[in-house]
Amino acid sequence: MPWNPSQYHQFQQDRFAPFEDLFALIKVREGLRIVDLGCGTGELTGRLADRLPQSAVLGIDSSAEMLQRAREQEHEGLRFQLGSIQEVEGNWDLVFSHAAIHWIDDHRSLVPRLLSLVSPNGQLAVQLPSNHTHPTHKLIIDIAGEEPFRSALKGWNRPSPVLEINEYAELLHANGATEITVFEKVYPSLLENSDAMAEWTKGSTLVPYFERLPENLHEPFMARYRERLRSLFSDASVLYTFRRTLFAASR
Repeated sequence: MPWNPSQYHQFQQDRFAPFEDLFALIKVREGLRIVDLGCGTGELTGRLADRLPQSAVLGIDSSAEMLQRAREQEHEGLRFQLGSIQEVEGNWDLVFSHAAIHWIDDHRSLVPRLLSLVSPNGQLAVQLPSNHTHPTHKLIIDIAGEEPFRSALKGWNRPSPVLEINEYAELLHANGATEITVFEKVYPSLLENSDAMAEWTKGSTLVPYFERLPENLHEPFMARYRERLRSLFSDASVLYTFRRTLFAASR
């Protein structure tokens, strides 16, 4: 996907807020082998390296645009590599992922595979958006099913692969995980108006749609999207209630 780091980072502070909750689930030890799956521009990968001393941290992302920024932060013990989450191999003391695995389908297969990358006595720690029932996300699928977008997309849309929190707990348990923690939390962000909500999803959820739509339909899609959001939310400030799922487990 052609990611735009500048667009994505318009709401960087809000997007990064769950990091502290996820890090609180990690058993802090020295000298760990760590992989950050879907590291993006690498700021949070750098925080891991800073907070887990004497560890070797590898950030992996499939976006060359994101990694161009990430590699500016490389130093001893912190490096970045182009690659997909599905193809990662090896054994790691900490398999970490922040806001990335929701881009991958079939979590019933994915989660056991991620757990298999964890070394004995190691840990898996994951945060992923679970906001797919919010109007900002449901409207995208609705509009994608309307003309002229439906024909341009050949009927394609992207339903969320995210499971319920109890299903993640059951998956982890069934595949031998211990010390399982799974919860969902709302991270509220006070935005200027509903147009700001559209800008938020333009940098994330809308990326695969705009990858498939011809460029001359990008702005018409956004115009219809903004109009629908304005009809649901006032022009005044909007509390964007963003839901996220966090889970951690040991082997």
